[in-house]
Amino acid sequence: MKKGLGFIDVFCIASGAMISSGIFVLPGLAFDQIGPAVILSYLIAGLLALIGVLSVIELATAMPKAGGDYYFLTRSLGPLIGTVSGLLSWFALSLKTAFAIFGLAEVIFLLSGEKVPMFATAGPVTVLFALLNIRGAEAAAKFEVALVTVLFILLGGYLVAGMPNLEASHFTPFVAESGGLKGILSTAGFVFVSFGGLLKTATIAEEVRNPRRNIPAGFIAATIAITLLYALLLVVTVGVLPAEELAGSYTPIADTAQLLVGPVGYIAITIAAVLAFVTTANAGIMSASRYPLALGRDKLLPPFFAKVNRQGEPMVAIVMTSAIILLSLLLDIEKLVKAASAVVISAYILSATAVLVMRHSKLTNYRPTYRVPLCPWLPLFGIISFSLLIVDMGMAAVEISLGFVVFGLLLYFFYGRKRSDMEYALLHIVEGLTNKNLTTDSLEKELYEVLHKRDQLVHDEFDEVLKNAKAADLAPGANQAELLRVVSESLEPELDHSAEEIRARFIEREEQGSCVLTPFVAIPHIIIDGEGLFKIMLIRSREGISFEGDVSVKAFFVIAGSKDMRNLHLKALAAIAHMVQHPEFEKRWTRAKNEAQLKDILLLSDRVRMQKTPA
Repeated sequence: MKKGLGFIDVFCIASGAMISSGIFVLPGLAFDQIGPAVILSYLIAGLLALIGVLSVIELATAMPKAGGDYYFLTRSLGPLIGTVSGLLSWFALSLKTAFAIFGLAEVIFLLSGEKVPMFATAGPVTVLFALLNIRGAEAAAKFEVALVTVLFILLGGYLVAGMPNLEASHFTPFVAESGGLKGILSTAGFVFVSFGGLLKTATIAEEVRNPRRNIPAGFIAATIAITLLYALLLVVTVGVLPAEELAGSYTPIADTAQLLVGPVGYIAITIAAVLAFVTTANAGIMSASRYPLALGRDKLLPPFFAKVNRQGEPMVAIVMTSAIILLSLLLDIEKLVKAASAVVISAYILSATAVLVMRHSKLTNYRPTYRVPLCPWLPLFGIISFSLLIVDMGMAAVEISLGFVVFGLLLYFFYGRKRSDMEYALLHIVEGLTNKNLTTDSLEKELYEVLHKRDQLVHDEFDEVLKNAKAADLAPGANQAELLRVVSESLEPELDHSAEEIRARFIEREEQGSCVLTPFVAIPHIIIDGEGLFKIMLIRSREGISFEGDVSVKAFFVIAGSKDMRNLHLKALAAIAHMVQHPEFEKRWTRAKNEAQLKDILLLSDRVRMQKTPA
């Protein structure tokens, strides 16, 4: 897929995915539960969303693939959890989309003088967006940037008009009598759906230019910006609109704007809300339908879910997603919000768990460019906090989450388990604990390809040499003599020199000066007779081989080349010296399972690639 999205695109897509019914409809319902303390509930929800999105960012920078959280949860926790998480994300985005369509229908209901019932708008709108997606219609990223810019301008005007008109009496009592801390936290869970769009944004990771920088920057900036924007909007709304009008209102922001500047303000905010609902609903159907598509491709759902039409759109998945949205609209609005929030929170719990699994799997090619700080404590805090949020939301939310989980488990055990043999990170942890051979290199190879595309690596002449290099692990107890024996016998057939002559050249070179580069790395290198000869051999000694002093070298880069290859020889020495300075090199070298993974460490190294040596 084309990598055409930069920081501004990621920021605006993430922001636009969040700005919807969560702020244009939900504040009135939340205010009815907790009073002015709804401001705190939104701030707490935003803080928890930020903690949750840090895990999503780490996984997305390590595996920037279409399918977002489903892809990296499947590769970390396995097809069973992948089935559950894929369904959770599918339902979460479908429910959030239903919430946006409800908001749009409510606006039309009020503008029509309460003559057009909700379903009379919601039904045709859902069908319309489904048809647009089937035809391949999709809002371009630049249009999203323009739209979000307009939204910020309109909402900025709302803040400017409202701040001078705040009534201090509207903030007392700050917490409703039936509230308290438990009520604030429960309401935070209730409004968490307002941040659910971040899950949708993860599905575009494969299309982001320079994902190592733009994904973390865009996601974090959007989460912080929208959290602060929500808080400021609520300060104005609570401070201006009388409590009896705000409680239970389905258009609280528009009602406040009308009170501030009359019909013009009401119309401006209503336009902003409609734009937000339309883009959220349309993009929501598109994003949500990618989950059954991905499940179908991985054989965890029947293959017809993965079928695409002539335009390349997953028609069956779109139709099924639209059906779920229409059925969701039959729910009571508060149950719809709780259901959407519960499944979004569940997805964040799984993402935090996936980070812990990937960190402890010791996969050589798991290389996120952003790492969750204070790991494992921050992900664990997120898991516990998110779990408590679901519990505080009441049994209805717990039952809905468990219902989706049970459905996913049944689907896997009766369908997916027989058809999927996917390797995943959790198997690597179990393998380490049981000392049983449970894995192959399939996941490492898949991650290698993902990283190669992520970093847009173009292999140079040195990489081509590395691809053909021999690699070996020395047996326990090996010394310098054993090292030279293995090297000389391995290189003998490739260099047209006897093993004894190769061994003598290395001894002579070592007498001229030590080949030890660092206490961990040595680069034995020799010049040999002939033309066009250049070979590298990678040697690992898990126990280490003693050289002068207390140095115990574990990584050997053995180089042998003819005089005419001196230019490549010198560049190889410089490249190796640069690669081994990486702070993760020693850890990766030590935990690599086999020779192939030793090569991957070097082939995926973050270094300047060389120009081809002229003939």
